[in-house]
Amino acid sequence: MVLHKVGLVGMGLLIAVSVAVVGAAQRGAAVRIDADDIGGVVTGPKGPEAGVWVIAETTDLPTKFVKIVVTDDRGRYVLPDLPQATYSVWVRGYGLVDSPKIRAMPGKALDLTAVVAPDARTAAEYYPANYWYALLQPPPKSDFPGTGEKGNGIPAIHKTQAHWIGDAKMTFSCTQCHQMGNKATRELPPPLRGKFANSVEAWKHRTNVGQSSGSMYGRVRGLGEDRALKIFADWSDRIAAGELPQVPPRPQGLERNVVLTLRDWATEKTFVHDEVATDKRNPTLNANGPIYAVQELSGDFFAILDPNTHTASRVEVPPHDPSVQIAWPQSMPNPSPYWGEELIWAPKVVLHNPMMDARGRVWSTARGGCRVLDPKTMSVAIARGCEMAHHLQFGYDKDQTLWSNSPVSYFKTRLWDEQGDAVKAGSRVPLIMDTNGNGKQDPAVGPTDPLDPAKDRRIQTAFLYAVIPSPVDGSIWFAEMATPGSVLRMVPGADPETTALTERYEPPFQNPKSKVSASLPHGIDIDRNGVVWVSLTGSGHLASFDRRKCTAPLSGPQAVSGQHCPEGWTLHQAPGPNFKGVTDPGSADSFYYNWVDQFGTSGLGENVPFLNGSGSDSIMALVNGRWVTMRVPYPRGFHSRGMDGRIDNSKTGWKGRGLWATYGTSATWHIEGGKGTRPKLVHFQLRPDPLQK
Repeated sequence: MVLHKVGLVGMGLLIAVSVAVVGAAQRGAAVRIDADDIGGVVTGPKGPEAGVWVIAETTDLPTKFVKIVVTDDRGRYVLPDLPQATYSVWVRGYGLVDSPKIRAMPGKALDLTAVVAPDARTAAEYYPANYWYALLQPPPKSDFPGTGEKGNGIPAIHKTQAHWIGDAKMTFSCTQCHQMGNKATRELPPPLRGKFANSVEAWKHRTNVGQSSGSMYGRVRGLGEDRALKIFADWSDRIAAGELPQVPPRPQGLERNVVLTLRDWATEKTFVHDEVATDKRNPTLNANGPIYAVQELSGDFFAILDPNTHTASRVEVPPHDPSVQIAWPQSMPNPSPYWGEELIWAPKVVLHNPMMDARGRVWSTARGGCRVLDPKTMSVAIARGCEMAHHLQFGYDKDQTLWSNSPVSYFKTRLWDEQGDAVKAGSRVPLIMDTNGNGKQDPAVGPTDPLDPAKDRRIQTAFLYAVIPSPVDGSIWFAEMATPGSVLRMVPGADPETTALTERYEPPFQNPKSKVSASLPHGIDIDRNGVVWVSLTGSGHLASFDRRKCTAPLSGPQAVSGQHCPEGWTLHQAPGPNFKGVTDPGSADSFYYNWVDQFGTSGLGENVPFLNGSGSDSIMALVNGRWVTMRVPYPRGFHSRGMDGRIDNSKTGWKGRGLWATYGTSATWHIEGGKGTRPKLVHFQLRPDPLQK
């Protein structure tokens, strides 16, 4: 009898196991896969897990390879088009902790079990940096205007709370270089806390370490050193005491159709400032070709990634003069917590921003003249006379003119190609406003001089951060990084040095004609209709400016104020939480740049504007007035500066197009994985539904 009972129990167990296996097989069968896919169902304690990420990673290829997809409303997923390799596959999602990594190969159904986070604190470790940065509490409105070091500790340049927030997010902000709110910045590690009497002293020390100490400390001083250090110390102390951010939403709707492909490139000691995949004016150029990038202050080379072979390479770029000095401090007041006293950056060329011309060559701003990489020969030429130091963009004229914002200048690449350095192909351009309204450039008074009806006025601006030529009328637009800042429209004319005229338009800032104040342009782009799009980092908006909507005169003395066309602006509040205690609309996220998908390379349609969520591990598209957030959940720390879109094959649907962006943080060691982690190139693709192969 005993043996009989044991046999029945064993049979029952066998039946139960068989039913479980069949159930799993049936669930897997509901997800169709091919020989190069992995697919299945993700379930948790309460059933299918919708809107979570399934991550597959391998080191079997020439460079590390990661593919990430999102589960549908029934917890189903398909990881498509995987190169043959052995992958570690796991689940990540808000409210969860990473599930155990399971080894798998393409062509196999794989059901996965999500693991619920044991508590809210553990769950929050996976949240984007901006959700943590939102716990920072800026000075209240009542403390403005600032009264300086001997007053309330806020610099007198900060007239309003908006000025201080704008500087904390961009102008004097650490977010110019890396995320704020990631684990490396929101916490004071025990060795640092134990070494100093209080968190204020610990924060002062952490801004005075490594090669970047001068930059970090300068930014803190720009916010009012003593006051700013107390604010940051209070932020990290409250987090250490258990304060937690809001819970971010899981991907919804179109966000679940996103397919991410990541590959390593460059080195663990460099950061990739910007990448380029194609000619912005022709997104089919360089189809299926390599992606190119520059290292700015961290390395004098072009980084190259071939997505077909998963191979990363580089081309060294020599300085224009071997005796030129290194353009970065070669000393430090205190050792880096990551690299000790090792000097990891010694740039002489300072490549900054790459753009591709109509011939597929890659141009980059640099010291001593733009550098031109010819992909056919992998040789680098110096375009002397192309004295551009910052961003650059190609115009639509027959001379294939490059335009730059710093300084405002142009360079006719066709003339350089035809006649070399013998022809003066470029020059700087003055910013002259037509204040007398006669439609031509005249001798100009100074920026603060009284207006003269017989003369124009020279424009004085803060740093012009970005530039974009118009495909409609040949005008050149710039973004002025300040609070409130502005966009400038320059019409070059036949001879820009003597004919260019410039208009200046501020976003509505404390303007009685507008319900919302907007401020601090950083990036700029334009759609095929001539509407300009701007990332307003200070106020947390993506804004469009349509000059055609202006009702006031656009030249003459009436146009001097900058606030003369609030009706031309349309403001779109970006998603994500605002800073603690701030009542005005805004966002703690940082938008390094923005981009317009003029040709529908993303699959979301033509002229769709995008915003770089540099603090939120994302890029964000504004589609018919609604945000589509494309989040990069792994590795945490996706701090993008720019993006690019390319069509590789217009006949293959979603697989033949996509967007490219890079982990652009200057502190690569802040990325999840820490020291030794290399920058990642990310390919964003949008399929029709979450199960498309």
